Amino acid sequence: MEKKRVVITGLGTVSPLGNTVDSLWGNLIEGNSGIDYLTRVNKDDFPAKVAAEVKDWDPTLYMDKKEAKRMDLFTQYAVGAAKMAVEDAKLEITDALAPRVGVWVGSGIGGMGTFEDQYKRFLDKGYRRVSPFFVPMLIPDMAAGQISIQLGAKGINSCTVTACATGTNSIGDAYKVIERGDADIMITGGAEAPLTEMSFAGFSTAKALSFNEDPKTASRPFDKNRDGFIMGEGAGILVIESLESAQARGATIYAEIVGYGSAGDAHHITAPAPEGEGASRSMRQAIEDAEIDASAIDYVNAHGTSTPLNDSFETKSMKTVFGDHAYNVAISSTKSMTGHLLGAAGAVEAIACIKAIQDSIIPPTINYETPDPECDLDYVPNKARKANVDVALSNSLGFGGHNATLIFKKYE
Repeated sequence: MEKKRVVITGLGTVSPLGNTVDSLWGNLIEGNSGIDYLTRVNKDDFPAKVAAEVKDWDPTLYMDKKEAKRMDLFTQYAVGAAKMAVEDAKLEITDALAPRVGVWVGSGIGGMGTFEDQYKRFLDKGYRRVSPFFVPMLIPDMAAGQISIQLGAKGINSCTVTACATGTNSIGDAYKVIERGDADIMITGGAEAPLTEMSFAGFSTAKALSFNEDPKTASRPFDKNRDGFIMGEGAGILVIESLESAQARGATIYAEIVGYGSAGDAHHITAPAPEGEGASRSMRQAIEDAEIDASAIDYVNAHGTSTPLNDSFETKSMKTVFGDHAYNVAISSTKSMTGHLLGAAGAVEAIACIKAIQDSIIPPTINYETPDPECDLDYVPNKARKANVDVALSNSLGFGGHNATLIFKKYE
């Protein structure tokens, strides 16, 4: 069976660097940080004081007030970003087209805020006061469900939950749906709204978060003094479609998806496998799927969480996969500016890769001050770099030993 070529025709985002793709990208290129003091919960209750919060979010731009009240914040973000992406793609989902338009959108932890609010209500007032919308607001697949309902997309409808690899796995899974011909168009990505008391409590006791109290410098991927990740929130959504579908619609094509890899560490619930062995297999799989040589990759958007283990192991995995080319490829972690959007991270980072290809500019890794001998590659420190990007690779690695990789290519 002939594989279909898959292209990207629409982009949408809600992020700590702005609620449009232009503001996200403009801030990434300028090296601006979206990280600030925590306001969503009382920062004095936690050792982690900073977060990457979405600012000025108005759900009524994308849905009516009543509908918004029946959605957890992560679903609101997903629906908003999906409507932006569909509008950007100039996609009209007609009755005839609807069965061939699918949705594949994931979330790492789903409606955490809803769970906490409703549990407090249950403890205070009993079961009768729990919202009848509690379960539909909580479950991680409701972002995909609501996007389908709101936009009338009747094709395959699914949700990937692979912790911090969710966004990348979701796009990869949707790419394979089109490649094998099961849909013509997919609305895909990830969404997360984890800035809640229990999330901060859990990640704090797991010692995963940075306890650095300076918001602007706390996220410092690959820097020797990194001490943990900064939790963020938001959504990234792509409209992807078969090349035939895009050409028939006369759609603007941003880039092509050419490779997808996914591998399990089979090692530990939170720590990556030694030497980044699982990440290496994921990248190799994606490169093989893309039918390219590793040396063809111009830019890597690293998982780059700013945690001691991730950054050194991911560096080792890139050396394993790229060999000598590891020292020539430009690598950056946009998490230095966006924080870590958990299940939405890979989707927002996919947008960064696509824009880097489009605009021939590579976003920097900010706050890179003190080199770490274990992290000795080119991390595009502190300033964006003009460079031709024909092929970009994006990595996402998640708790549970999930590794996922996507490869994007300039459309020709």
